[in-house]
Amino acid sequence: MVNSRPTTGPSWTRRFHPAPDAATRLVCFPYAGGSAGYFHGMSARLAPAVELLAVQYPGRQDRYAEPPVDDIGRLADAVTEALLPEAREKPLALFGHSMGATVAFEVARRLERRGITPAALFVSARRGPATVREETFHLATDADLERELRALGGTGTDVLDDEEILRMVLPVVRSDYRAAETYRYEPGGDLGCPVVAFAGEGDPKATVAEVRDWARHTTGPFELTAFGGGHFYLNEHQVAVARAVLRRLAPAAAPRR
Repeated sequence: MVNSRPTTGPSWTRRFHPAPDAATRLVCFPYAGGSAGYFHGMSARLAPAVELLAVQYPGRQDRYAEPPVDDIGRLADAVTEALLPEAREKPLALFGHSMGATVAFEVARRLERRGITPAALFVSARRGPATVREETFHLATDADLERELRALGGTGTDVLDDEEILRMVLPVVRSDYRAAETYRYEPGGDLGCPVVAFAGEGDPKATVAEVRDWARHTTGPFELTAFGGGHFYLNEHQVAVARAVLRRLAPAAAPRR
């Protein structure tokens, strides 16, 4: 396990398209091995109706020098502290893809314990928190971990085919996989905010039925939409997902293409 104390403060989020007049901010959490930049396109589609803040985990891009965090709870603790000033300024909604959905859920729980109810939690390509698969990719060889990334299709071939870059990326991916695979849901204190779930119909990591299990973790409204595609269905269906987000957070707005 990586022993590190994550920093808090502005370094945790990236604001690609400032929208100071937006009524709501959407905080987006990347997948295992992903970075804040994954949500640049979504940010452009939501602005100016919704201002997107993308979380940058330690260990990647401009935070490469910081050790990655391999524990969902510690990651959620740090992000929650960093988001408190934003949450006190205007309503926040949370969006997480894959591992990011679990982090977003744990952040939402921590916010609600402080009396701050998110406008909504959007969860994408991730099974419900209490639905466990015994996976150990974080213990796999580098070659097997690389094959896993190629099979899922979320990491570009420019990264996977560059040996030097791949050797830099794999330790971060392994740390994130450890965080996701060792996470265990602690019962109690589920959410009161709406939960909106998205799934890929052919996703090998989270079936539609497993994604539907998110309904058990809120006393608020729940809805589920399934799209064609696999674990990274979002790459092809970003406009439709942005439309669903706006329908919940800014009904009068339409997503930019």
